[in-house]
Amino acid sequence: MSAARNDRPLVVVGDALLDVDLAGTADRLTPDAPVPVVHGVTERARAGGAGLAATLAAELRRGPVTLLAPLTGDEHADRLRAALPPEVAVVALPAEGETVRKVRVLAGGRPIVRIDYGDARAGDGPLPAEAAAALRGAGAVLVSDYGRGTTGHPELRRLVGGLAGSVPVVWDPHPRGEPPVPGVRVATPNHGEARDFAAALPGGDDRPGGDLDRAAEDGSALVAAWAAGGVAVTLGARGAVLSVGDDVARLVPAPPGAGPGTDPCGAGDCLAVAIAVALRDGRLLSEAVAEGVRCASAYVATGAVPAGDPAGTDAWDVVARVRERGGRIVATGGCFDLLHAGHVDLLRQARALGDCLVVCLNSDASVRALKGPGRPVVAQDDRARVLSALDGVDAVLIFEEETPMDLIARLRPDLWVKGGDYSAADLPETAVVRERGGETVLLPYLAGHSTTRLVERAASRAAGQRAVR
Repeated sequence: MSAARNDRPLVVVGDALLDVDLAGTADRLTPDAPVPVVHGVTERARAGGAGLAATLAAELRRGPVTLLAPLTGDEHADRLRAALPPEVAVVALPAEGETVRKVRVLAGGRPIVRIDYGDARAGDGPLPAEAAAALRGAGAVLVSDYGRGTTGHPELRRLVGGLAGSVPVVWDPHPRGEPPVPGVRVATPNHGEARDFAAALPGGDDRPGGDLDRAAEDGSALVAAWAAGGVAVTLGARGAVLSVGDDVARLVPAPPGAGPGTDPCGAGDCLAVAIAVALRDGRLLSEAVAEGVRCASAYVATGAVPAGDPAGTDAWDVVARVRERGGRIVATGGCFDLLHAGHVDLLRQARALGDCLVVCLNSDASVRALKGPGRPVVAQDDRARVLSALDGVDAVLIFEEETPMDLIARLRPDLWVKGGDYSAADLPETAVVRERGGETVLLPYLAGHSTTRLVERAASRAAGQRAVR
């Protein structure tokens, strides 16, 4: 079923942190200890915890976002505020202590150590009137618990609990936090958290030992214990198990080919945000969890939230995120009319060469100019949607010209991939790719597969059937 856009805000409630990445390269160890020397370091500050959830919600571009979080008055809290997107409205809740900072040192894009600072916790003072007003106007609420006391505030629990029967409430729990208020639409613990929560219940240690069975059993037990509409136990690259009580559970698998990625940090937040937005827009719980799994898988793979239409300008966000973290951009182009096994094989090979695959797709007018008035068989929007549904395709960009020269100039791919039996020198795109520091790669094309042949064969069969009549 299709979802209707809901313009009421998603309100994110929880503990906001400041995440700082110190990223560089390491090619040697120190002489005094077997630890890497990281050099060429750049610093990047990001909103973490509930702040990351609010950031991801804004990047989904599905309506307004409000963050309710304890914020102190120190310089680190100011930096946290500055790291939030301007689209996020912030309501500060009472706080005590120094803003929590989590500093990661990364070498080659992979973390090698994390250093934590700060001890901030939610204060016990009264909530500001703006917080209650924000919750009353919410289209959905996401509680993002990071164990810093926000979910234990009595007035906040009362307000969120009073909303649970009228708007979707998604609760992302934490082992050091409070249990969800009764009536939440869904809670989203990961596998380990669900196991710990369920083990603390009567008979919790007697559940089956298999991962999927145990996740289903734990989820069902937590549905009853928390009086929740459902519990989605996340399983990383395998997806999630959704339990709704009465031993009813279903596996929501991750998209085929989804792997662990290079940095899973934030995947749980992305899943919870996508579920909350989908529920706010009227999706069924099972549909919302499937959307959450899809978004989280894409986020881990590319570092970007798959916002909006995959054939639209959001493709540039995907490219920017991958480039920002040092990933390799791979691009290819073509008409992709009547997608066949040769196309799929080429795209699979191309995606394996880098961290992101962008397909530059000829528009309908461009295809007609190249192939004649009878083409394309499939309209550009449908071709874009089919390509975007393939596991290896991260983004689709449509161009109007006969060749994507201008698009390549803007995209600046590290690798431009084409299939066929010609040399790179034969391709008009090669020059512009090289001018912008990229390379052209030719891949073998699966023999015996051609859209033109498919069209001719279908026309021949249709003509034969008319002759028989």
